This record gives sequence, C-alpha cells and structure tokens, in this order.
Amino acid sequence: MQIVFAGDSVTDCGRRGEPEALGHGYVRLLADGPLAGHAVRNVGVDGSRIVDVADRWTTDVLDPRPDLVSLLIGINDTWRRYDSGLVFPAADYEHTYRDLLTALPSGTRVVLLEPFVLPVTDDQSRWWDEDLAARVEVVHRVAADHDALLVPTRSMLTAAAATSGNAALAADGVHPTPEGHRLIADLWWRTVAPTLA
Repeated sequence: MQIVFAGDSVTDCGRRGEPEALGHGYVRLLADGPLAGHAVRNVGVDGSRIVDVADRWTTDVLDPRPDLVSLLIGINDTWRRYDSGLVFPAADYEHTYRDLLTALPSGTRVVLLEPFVLPVTDDQSRWWDEDLAARVEVVHRVAADHDALLVPTRSMLTAAAATSGNAALAADGVHPTPEGHRLIADLWWRTVAPTLA
C-alpha cells in the first residue's frame, strides 16, 4: 500500500535532511513498526500552513497516487496569527481543507489528525481559547463529511499531559518530544489498523 503523510513540522520532523526522508517522529515510528512493508512517504514541511500544503498538494500528494493520505495541519495557521499577524480565519481554513480532500481520487483512504497545542506559556493557552479550537472543530466536520478516519490527537495528548505534564510531551508546547511522537504513532495505528484488516 502507498501511504503519504502530509503536514507541517510535526510530520516533517527533520525528514528533509535524511536519505530515507521519513524524519525521526511519528511517521518514522509507524514506517519502522506497524507499517513496515508498505511504501511510506513523508511530505511534511516545517512551518507549513494549510495554504502551503495546498500549493504542494498536486506534486506531494496527488501525483504519487497514494492509497491512503494522512494529514496533520493547522497549528501554524494559529501560530502565525500571533507571531506574524497572518490571519487565516477558520472559515477559509475549512474551505481550503475541503478542497484538498475533494481533489483526491475516489477510493483514496483519508486519515485526519487534530491539530494541537499543549500550552507551556500563557500566550499558548490563549491560542487554544481564541483560535485553534475552531480549527479542531473544522477537522471534525471535514472528517465526517468525507468519511475520513479522525485521529483525536489533541484530545489524547491533553489527557496524557494531565499525568506527565505538557512539557514532557511537547517541550515548547507545539513540537512533540520522543514520548509525544510515540503517543501520536500509537494512537494513529489504533485508529487506522481496524480498517486495514
């Protein structure tokens, strides 16, 4: 099976500096673990917003003609609002998200991950309240409308952080630690595995 993982730095995770281009995060854990034997591609790019993913969608996702596409995107749409003043409303995010999935050939399996922040600063707590929550709601709606599998990344990481602390899973609140990536990989597999049997 051909599988493409698309997204931002959480997916990229250093993959562009590696010969195998899988990075050292959850994609690598899946490729070396339960997805061993499948053709796994990581096309995540550090810093991407959804418009950046859209710009590369044909080359990165459509041209390889994958059987399954996994997408995690949204935290930079929120982050850039606060550090750069680049506002991309949730309504526009939703429209772009729907366009991406509509462009996929019929029969392509789709896996969508909730964007997340595990606040380690007061500013990041405000991100969730003011902006990111609406994007998570978009991912839920789009997943339902496109019959996609939904990986509740934000919900799971938040619950796990209640025990371990946010910084143990994402030291800067955004980029997962090795333990954070392990949790994402395990949740992804638990969500997807029953459909691959």
